[in-house]
This record gives sequence, C-alpha cells and structure tokens, in this order.
Amino acid sequence: MTGKTVLITGATGGIGKATAVGLARLGAHVGITGRDRARTEKAASEIARASGNPGVDAFVADLSSQAEVRRLAAEVLAAYPRLDVLVNNVGGFWATRHVTADGLEHTFAVNHLAGFLLTNLLLDRLKASAPARVVTASSGAQAMGQIDFEDLQGQRTYSGQKAYNQSKLADVMFTYELARRLEGTRVTATALHPGVVSTGFGAEDPSWIFKVLVPFVRPLMKSPQQGAATSVYLASSPEVEGISGRYFANRKARPSNKASYDNATTTRLWQVSADLVGLPAVA
Repeated sequence: MTGKTVLITGATGGIGKATAVGLARLGAHVGITGRDRARTEKAASEIARASGNPGVDAFVADLSSQAEVRRLAAEVLAAYPRLDVLVNNVGGFWATRHVTADGLEHTFAVNHLAGFLLTNLLLDRLKASAPARVVTASSGAQAMGQIDFEDLQGQRTYSGQKAYNQSKLADVMFTYELARRLEGTRVTATALHPGVVSTGFGAEDPSWIFKVLVPFVRPLMKSPQQGAATSVYLASSPEVEGISGRYFANRKARPSNKASYDNATTTRLWQVSADLVGLPAVA
C-alpha cells in the first residue's frame, strides 16, 4: 500500500482503529475520522506508533450530521490530491429511537446514509485515482434485514435490532448498486461482515442483550485485529483487485440476503437515499 491514500471512518477505536493500523503497517497514508478532536488525534498518534508509519491524519466530524459529512468531504478533498481507498466503517447500535440534526432516525443516518453521502462526495476523486476501492462494513445481521420503505425511519414502530438489521442490509444494497454504477471506472465496491468482535459496540444505548448476554460471550468474540482482517484484505489485497459488487466474511465471498440481489429494490433504495441527503438520483 506504499504510495496509496486511505480514508477510514469511525476509526478511533475497535475495528476501525485496527483497520487503520493494519493498512498503515502496509505503508498506506491513512486518514481517520472521529467525533471528538482530542480522542481522534490521540488515536491517530497511537496508530502511527503501533504501525511505525507517521503518515496518519485525523479528521473530526459527527457523521450523523449531513452538514458534517459534507464538511469532512471538503476537508479530505483539500488534503488528499488522490484517494485510493475509502473504508466506510462508522456504525453503531441504538436500542431506543434517536433523531439526528437532520430529523432522521439515527441508526439509518449513521450506518447507511453517512457512508452513502460521503462516498458520493468523494467519488470523483476515487475515479481520478483509479484503480480505487470502496469498502463498506456491513454485518451478518443484514441476513435478517428488511427494507421497510413505508416506515424507513421507524416512526410507526421502532426496534433497535430491526433498525440495525435494516441499516446493514442497506449497506449491502448500496454496495451492489454502487458497483453497478461504477462499471468501467476501475473503482470497485465491496461489503463485509467483520464477525462478532469484542469492542465497545452498542455501549451508548445498549439493549438488554448487550447488558446481559455480551459479558458472558465476550471471551468467545474476535479481537478487533481479527475483526479488521477482512477490511484490510478488501482494501489492500491484489487477490481482490477488480472484484466488485460482492459481500465478504472471513476474507471469502459469501451470499448475502436474497433481497439484496433485487435490482429494482437496490435502485429504489439509492433514489430514496439520494433524496434524503439532497443528492441528485442519477441513474
């Protein structure tokens, strides 16, 4: 990865931070994002130290806010004349319904729309840097997801798990639709399941499962480094050069939710997402 520039969202801890260390060790110049400046700058220093690579930059943005996503994109474009890999890693689980500054349901906004908007804002730079890659962290929970276009924001009924499953299916659908739209550009799009990883995931607003069950199964979970293995692989390995529109787990291509292969649904989701973030829904 020497000579290549990578941006990783949500990389102040857990899988994102481990992904940053892994790619920095391979020689990449790495940019990470986080919500808190002190924490993000501290993480960047720790990544540089752990990897032995001083080329690590900190970008501060709350990706639940579309204005912040747009500001982040502008800062990245100003800082990086080329961008070889974008890793959409930011995400989370919230047991209760929260609304963002844009009036959107928080889980859908952070887990799906943030990556959707950021990718689109950086797409021209990725195309100009081709061959380039967009890697999006989904979850095995996508298999249980369903896109409820009639209640996408969970206004009628809200379940933290249902919202999470839907957002992670949306990430896979976004990846497949993006891959279709990028055909011939030498920019690839892949999605992945990192595995069940021991991190602070879900700690902000945990469900009873996180409170009761997780402490017992934590010893069986992957480490953040193990969880980052597929992200690092998809961002860097020559083995997946040119492979696009696929879903991976344990560094192997796997089938995803049957609904994710329905082109009409992925196209509709793209159009709805574009409308929600104020982008033209270009066919």
